Order: sequence, then C-alpha cells, then structure tokens
Amino acid sequence: MDNQAIAKVQFLQRQAASLLLYQSVLQEEVGSAYLDLLQAIRYTDADARGCLQAYGNYFRCLAARHQNWEEYIITQILRVDNPFTQLAQQQEFENLPPALVAAVQHDLHALQTLYECSSAVLSEWVQAVAHLPVSPVVWYVEQDRIAGIHELPLIEKLQQLENWADAVRELSAYYRQFGTGLFAEYKALRWQAGQFIGIRYPDPVQLSQLVGYESQKEALLKNTEFLLSGQVALHVLLYGSRGSGKSSLVKALLNEYGDCNLRLLEVAKSELKDLPKIVEQLRSVPQKFIIFVDDLSFEEDDDAFKALKVVLEGNLTARPQNVVVYATSNRRHLIREFFADRPSPKDNEEVHAWDTMQEKLSFSDRFGLTLTFEPANQKTYLQIIQHLAAQAGIDMSPEDLERQALQWATRHNGRSGRTARQFVDFLKAELTLSSSTHYAVNT
Repeated sequence: MDNQAIAKVQFLQRQAASLLLYQSVLQEEVGSAYLDLLQAIRYTDADARGCLQAYGNYFRCLAARHQNWEEYIITQILRVDNPFTQLAQQQEFENLPPALVAAVQHDLHALQTLYECSSAVLSEWVQAVAHLPVSPVVWYVEQDRIAGIHELPLIEKLQQLENWADAVRELSAYYRQFGTGLFAEYKALRWQAGQFIGIRYPDPVQLSQLVGYESQKEALLKNTEFLLSGQVALHVLLYGSRGSGKSSLVKALLNEYGDCNLRLLEVAKSELKDLPKIVEQLRSVPQKFIIFVDDLSFEEDDDAFKALKVVLEGNLTARPQNVVVYATSNRRHLIREFFADRPSPKDNEEVHAWDTMQEKLSFSDRFGLTLTFEPANQKTYLQIIQHLAAQAGIDMSPEDLERQALQWATRHNGRSGRTARQFVDFLKAELTLSSSTHYAVNT
C-alpha cells in the first residue's frame, strides 16, 4: 500500500479509538473483526498472511449476520445502549446535557468515516498488501428490507446526510419512541438467570389460526389495545382445560401487535421471585410489555406467590402503565389446597385460619380479568378442524375429515384445539408424503 492509503487506515483507527459513547458499536464480532483488519494492514511491511486471515474473518462475520458493513454500522447505532440513548428515552431533547449532545455529534461524525470505508475499499487494500493479482471477494448482499418499518425514515436520512452529526435530534426522538438494546432488537424475550434474553424465532402462531372462544379472544384483544394506547390495562388470568389454546392466544398477540411496540416477556415460575425487579427495569422504556407466565400454580409459602402478589396488588411504588401480567393456568384456585389446610374447631395452630384459607382461594381474583376456557365440545372441535384444514390446503371431503378427526380425538388426547392442530399437522404430512411417493413411483 502507498503512504496515502496507510495514512487513511491510521486515521480510521484514530476515529474508532476516539468514540466517547458509542464504543459498543465496534465491540461486537463484526466491529472487532473490522478493527483487527485495519490493524493488520496499517504498516508498509504488513504480513500478507496475517492480513488475508484478518480479511477472511471480517468476511465470515458479515456473512454470518447476513449484513453489509454499512447496514451493520447503522443498525448498531439505532440499537446501542449507552448513557445518551438511556436518557433520551426519558427526557425531551432540549433537556439533555449539552456535553452529552456534543459527545454524540462527535461519535456520529467518527462513525460516518468508518461507514464510508466500505468492504470494497478494504478488499483493495488487502490486495495491495498481499500483492494479489485480483482483490479478494467482497461481501455484499441485496437488502429488500434493511430493518423494521419504523427504522427506515431515520436510516434513509443518515444515508443522505453529508454530516451525521446533524441527525442527533432525530436520533434522540427515535430512541424516545422506540427504545434501544434488546427491546429494540427482539419482540419476544425471556427472563433467565437474572437477565433478559432475546428470542430470535418466536412462535409464529396467528390469531387467524385460533378458532372458538371468540368472546375470550375479543376481551383479551381489547385489554391489549388498552395497554398499547397508554390506558390502564388489567392483569389477565386465562384459566381452563388443557389444550384449549390459552397459551397460543397470548403468543398470537405478539404477531398481531409486535409492530406496535408490543413485547412479550416470558417468565418461568422458577423466576417469578424476580418479578418486582423485572417490572422496575421495564418501567422507563417506551415499549409495552406483556409478562407471560404459563401454567401458573403455587405451593404454600411459595416466594413466587409473594412476588406475583406484589406486582398484581401493588405497593408504595406506583404501578408502571406499560406492563401487564398475562398468566395461564389449568387450575381455578392457583394455590394448592389440601383438606388438612381447612380449619376445624379443634385447630389450635392459627387463630384466623379461615382468613388464611380465603386468601389462598381468592388469589386468582387479584387478576383484574379472568377468562375461562371450557373444554371443547364436538361441534367446536370439528369447527376448529375444518378451519385448520382449510388453512393447510387439505383436499378431503368434510365427511371423511370429520370421521378421521373424531377417531384421532378418541385415540389421542380428547377434543381440544391442541388435538385439532396435532391431527391436521399429521394429516397434512401424511397426504404430502403419500402424494410425493405416488409421483416418484409413476415417474
């Protein structure tokens, strides 16, 4: 490489080192590989083999993310978590400290210089250092949709601006509306071992796939829309028979409203003790959260029971309006009760034993809304079968379909939405395999 190119590489390294708030943009695998490549080619006597290895690692990292370098830089800026992005979510731009705004402007200018050093330029530099007859393959992929719909206006603005520092106000407004970090990147998350974990492939179930229980569905949708509109929404208990679609209905809400800033956070029963801490961490972010607790029940003196009770009933801390709990259970009374628990005249262990028992039995009443899912009768079960079969494109006479569906329910798990889904999935696979086998034999 000539001295001019080496000077450019060293300038880029200084720009990267000068970041004040957005250092984490370059700390993930792609960013680290980019910096390692700059380091490998910065000297006139750079090692060709080491340079080629660094370029190969950079190429692999981009390919693994299926992102171009330019796209990587912008999406990291939109989702990064730092003091500016956190404060911008809580305050108007005019109230942000001037030093913080100046630091962001500096970082945006520095990141723009790195953005403009494309993979094609890096490939040419590697060719020069390694004395190759042709430049290494450049990673590039056409993007039909760079990011979410709400991100496109800001992305387009950055792509067109001569100086990214001029976009600091728009960037602040974006953070305030859509948040940052995991909550901006993932629509579904779980709480695990004291931290939020993003779920890359959430259940794709759609509301259109769920048949029956229309009044329960309508009530849950209305309550969820209250949450999204900023009104006070109720905590919900979905109680009923197994396989009736309670969990699927909650999961389908994410696919219906995920683009409206709704997030679904799964919390296992074993992690419910952390619920007050979880709620406090969600309080100041712009997204709306459904905390999803599946198959809920408690033992006596369960710490999880006490933690959930605090969230449902509240304490001296005001309840955040962007968080509700949706829990499913097969039990109407969520705390297991034994005959031995029932007080008798001879009970001399507790003076107010009846009060204790009533507190256990009434725990489900602490949910503002209880939706009951009765077992599916034959008519409802067959209605679900017909609906799912039509969606799956199964070509079979209604009589044959109903006959096989009833036989399946008898031999397997009884009539329920879950049984109907299992039957239709099995039937579709069977018909597809039979059709392909018949085609192979005839050809």
